[in-house]
Formats: sequence, structure tokens, C-alpha cells
Amino acid sequence: MSEIIFFLPKGPFYLNELSDDTSNKSNKLKISDIKTLEKASKKDLTFFSSINYKSCAIKTKAAACITTKNLEQYLPESCIKIVVKNVLYSTAKISKKFYPNADLDYPDKSLVESKKISSKLSSVTFGKNIFIGKKVKIGSKTHVGSNTIIEHDVQIGKNCLIGLNVTIKNAIIGNNVVIQDGCKVGVKGFGFIPLKDKNFRFSHIGRVILKDYVELGANCTIDRGSIGDTIIGENTFLDNQVHMAHNVKLGKNCMIAGQVGFAGSSTIGDNVSIGGQAGVSGHLKIGNNVRIGGGSGVVKDIPDNTTVMGYPAVPLKEFLKKKKNNGE
Repeated sequence: MSEIIFFLPKGPFYLNELSDDTSNKSNKLKISDIKTLEKASKKDLTFFSSINYKSCAIKTKAAACITTKNLEQYLPESCIKIVVKNVLYSTAKISKKFYPNADLDYPDKSLVESKKISSKLSSVTFGKNIFIGKKVKIGSKTHVGSNTIIEHDVQIGKNCLIGLNVTIKNAIIGNNVVIQDGCKVGVKGFGFIPLKDKNFRFSHIGRVILKDYVELGANCTIDRGSIGDTIIGENTFLDNQVHMAHNVKLGKNCMIAGQVGFAGSSTIGDNVSIGGQAGVSGHLKIGNNVRIGGGSGVVKDIPDNTTVMGYPAVPLKEFLKKKKNNGE
């Protein structure tokens, strides 16, 4: 199930077709796709923009990597280094060569009304005015609410409840999942590279993966990954109006209260509880068994078994001490 791909790359391309910042020895090297450091193979291009991903860079199998002068030392000798000033901008430009239409989000022309295919999904119950794309798979005893759109190749497991006015695209959904009214799953994320004269959009070619027993409250938005996936682990519950940006990985058995926002590429561990209207900045690592108070702003990593509160979020004892010293 995890091998489903929603966007197919063009190419392959010779490496020197993708970037001018390559040596002559790479002129005949064919590149099949652009992937993350962890998933890239000997035929793929990847990117390395932050020391936070050093452990992945050391082990990458990529044929070539877009990186900076300071970071290239951590890449394997077998990996061709493409040294640039702005890694994300260079990666975004190359990504558009492989996936030129990824962010246009054309209407799915394969959509048909559910009543025309209900015989093929006889164990699924449908509301009214539902449209379903080609190659969609829906497990037995799942209910899909009225005015919902499920786009091509989406997979939904058994015993799921999909509410009213839901949109699902670029997603793989496990068993016993609840997606309440108004949710948007698999939409493109807010990935931009700010430049002096304009903002340049980063293509979003990844997926959303919801594991078994996940519950999304009403009007949640779960962005698909840019390069890679956005993942919610087993038995994790999201309250209403939670937003997860591209490439966020949320562990199992988590409880996320209303209006919490996760910026892109943060990793949240297992058994984490987050109070309402808290915010988690991008590219952070939140450990297991962490508690984050409502309204907090998390701007740095949090180790396992820690409770934090405030803006910026600090350990609870420190937060309470500061309030006491301020006479609050």
C-alpha cells in the first residue's frame, strides 16, 4: 500500500540538464527522480540544506546532492556534490522539471458520481453528490458523506467514516479512520522560497498517510508532503481546525486540541498532548511523552518526557517561576 505514487516524474534527465553547477564527469549521468536523503537511490538526485539532517546525509545513496559548501563534507564520496548558495531554490527549480504540473492542482477529470460505481463498491455506503476518481479503493463497511470528493488513486481502508464536504487527494488512509466534516486531506502545502523580487513555489509531490484509528476533527487541513510524506501515526486524534503543513510526521497515540498549527517538516513523537491554539515551528523535533500547554509557541526542539508552556515555550517549572516573579 505504501508504494502508491500520485505524481509520476518526467525524464530521466542528464544531470547537466538539471543544473549548471556540475562537473564534466556528470554529463552522461542520468537522473530518474528527485527524492529525500533517506529515500534516494543511485539513480536519484537529493538535497541537503541543514545540519539537522547530517545523519541522513552521511548514509544517503543518492547519485547527486544539491548542498552548500559547508555541508558537502558530510556526503559520501560516491555522491556528486552540486554546491549552490540557495539549496531550496535550486531544488525547487529542478523539481519543476521532473513535475511541471504538480502544483497546478487541475480538477480530476476522472471524477464520476458515486452512484455510477456503487456496484463496484457494494460494501461501501454513500451520501449524495459524491465524486470519485479512477483507481480509488475503499474498504468494506466504510461510509462516505455527502458532497465529498475523493480523487484518483486514493486508498481508504475498512470501517472508516468520511464526513460531509470532505476533499481527499494524494492520500493513503488506514482502517477505522474518522475524517469529520469539512476536512481537506492531501492539498498542496505553503511551500515557498522567498526571493528579493518574488516568492518561488516549491512543488508538492508527496502524500498524506493516515495510519489506523486516526481521527480528524471538523475542518482540519492536512497538507501533502513536498518531497516525502506527511504522516499521522496510529490512534492519534486531532480536534477541530488543526493544520498540519507539508512533511510533518506526527507519532501514535497523540492528542492535539483545536486550532493547533504545525509548520513544515517537524517531527512529533508518540504520546504527545498539545493544548489548543499552540504553534510548532518548522524543522523541529518534539520527543515522546511531551506535553505542550495551550497557546504556547514552540521554537526549539523538546526532549522526551517534558512539559512546556508559554511563548517561547519553556519547561513548566520555569514558566511558573517567571509568572511568580512577575507577580502574576
